[in-house]
Amino acid sequence: MMSLLTGLALLLSGFSVINAGLLTLYAWRQSAQELAYLSGFLLASLASIQFLNFSYLEFGTDWVHGRFYNLLLFLVAPTFYLLTAPLLEARPYPLAQSWWHYLPLILALILPHEWALPLAFVVGAGYLIRLGLNIYALRAQRSRFRLELLGLGLMFVLAILVILLGLSNALVPDRLFFSLYASAIGCGLVLVSAMLNLAPQLPTEVAEAARETYAVSTLGKVDCESALLELQQLMHKQKLYQDTDLDLPSLSEALGLSHYQLSELINTRLGKSFSRYLREQRVEAAKIQLISEPKATVLGIGLEVGFSSQSNFYEAFREIVGMTPGQYRKLNQKSIPK
Repeated sequence: MMSLLTGLALLLSGFSVINAGLLTLYAWRQSAQELAYLSGFLLASLASIQFLNFSYLEFGTDWVHGRFYNLLLFLVAPTFYLLTAPLLEARPYPLAQSWWHYLPLILALILPHEWALPLAFVVGAGYLIRLGLNIYALRAQRSRFRLELLGLGLMFVLAILVILLGLSNALVPDRLFFSLYASAIGCGLVLVSAMLNLAPQLPTEVAEAARETYAVSTLGKVDCESALLELQQLMHKQKLYQDTDLDLPSLSEALGLSHYQLSELINTRLGKSFSRYLREQRVEAAKIQLISEPKATVLGIGLEVGFSSQSNFYEAFREIVGMTPGQYRKLNQKSIPK
């Protein structure tokens, strides 16, 4: 049983190191510069922890009992908090004013490993409680993003298990502890990757829900009517929705707005999230082509209007129209007089 657990831990550790690099590239493309730096810092810390876990489990190195490992443990919790708090609380956390979150790093340098490791998890528990309260505060918006909230809940449960594991370090053999810890970090990164694939709009959805919860507006100096008119022109005349890579940051740049402003504009004035708005634009264009171009394939039309795959096209079409593209075409062709 122990060898199986160790093998799983080694597998997830290797995956974590590679996946951390990929997630860093994703964060760099999607986030503001400060958040991109924080994301890279956090993922680099987790990848380093996993590398040291791997070295201990595979080669028996003793680096996991050193001060550098302790330092990494104390880095993870405040960095994760400073990365997620701006989204969950709808207010900025400038790094220049948040330096004090890293004061516990001093403990990693002066305390022996057997004290520093559980204390790092105690510090993490404090941040976890705060983030848990933030997630709970968004409960009123849960009808808008049930899948995303479920993912956040799973990550929160996993974090609780990691905290309990860290506090029980003195009660379990080192090899078992580091196997479980490496597996937990690996599972967390797997969950993050899955959520970003299933719900790439998650950061946007959470930010929107937080602004509604705390009644924070970013549109004070924005001419909303002009912005909406320009948005309509970009979609209907330039057909930007056809761009498969179109996302909130790139569209907001075209409008001269921040992605927070565009997200709030669509949410408050059109009553929907950006991802829903974009799906609707593509589906409306597809509906027209399904009827006007009877010889075109359904898949070809889906790709032409901006969907990246057949499954995404069918899912969005069924969600918005209530039937598949093929059923819609057949039904409406029958109703057209010959």
